Amino acid sequence: MPPAEPDPTFRPHAVDTGTPTDAPAGPTLLLVHGWGSDGEDWADHLPGLAPWHRVLVPDLPGHGRTPDRPERCAPRVLAADLAGWLRGLNAGPVVAVGHSLGGQVVAALAVEHPDVVRSVVALATAYGGDAAEAERLPAEQRALRREGAAWAVGFVRRAFAPGTPERVRRRHERLMAAMDPEVLIRYRDGMYLAPGAFGLRPAADAYLRDRRCPALGVHTSPAAAGWERGLSRHPLSRVELWPDCGHYLHEERPAEVVTLLRAWCAETAGDDGRDAPR
Repeated sequence: MPPAEPDPTFRPHAVDTGTPTDAPAGPTLLLVHGWGSDGEDWADHLPGLAPWHRVLVPDLPGHGRTPDRPERCAPRVLAADLAGWLRGLNAGPVVAVGHSLGGQVVAALAVEHPDVVRSVVALATAYGGDAAEAERLPAEQRALRREGAAWAVGFVRRAFAPGTPERVRRRHERLMAAMDPEVLIRYRDGMYLAPGAFGLRPAADAYLRDRRCPALGVHTSPAAAGWERGLSRHPLSRVELWPDCGHYLHEERPAEVVTLLRAWCAETAGDDGRDAPR
């Protein structure tokens, strides 16, 4: 399936910290939130990143303050629109960081729009769902249609770990309760069930092997971490396991994520991703 064409009118609501003026600037960081969330996911990270990097934090369509775009919410289409937006900002190549759904979006950026991506970081990503997840999905989508946002609130509650801070729990329950269920349904269809989706294996196996830039994956599941290690093609790529975290690991451990991202930018400095084997 060929890449989607960017929509030149796409202008998401976004935070743009601008280029640092008091220190040598590292690469621009693009931080992409997950399903049912918004750019405020990254608020605690900005103080540790903005002094050294330009940081771009968009709200995806139908989330936060970006209007819904019903025909353009599949990860590969979102990636095309973000690529066009980044080119218009003259911001690339970026270190593209995504949580959950955002991990799918930045993966699609790397595969289909490599000119705007220096490297990718996927945190608790939504690709690589196993056979059990594939079996659950149709019934889950029916329940989401039947119960609406209440089902989504229950879904995120099951994604918390015992140590997930109460403020993180409350925030994501509130966000999900306020979401339009039709937006949530369309996004899940786009991630897993629509033509061209790569959220499930083996589609993810085939799709991600075309990701040629350095890639860092951070997982909370040993099985998911082991699976992604088998996909690493670039010599700088690696996978980390954070087994004591819940799904919102970036908000549970923001200082550690900042440290991780700054170290990753240093490790991959000067690499353009073009020497990865095919």
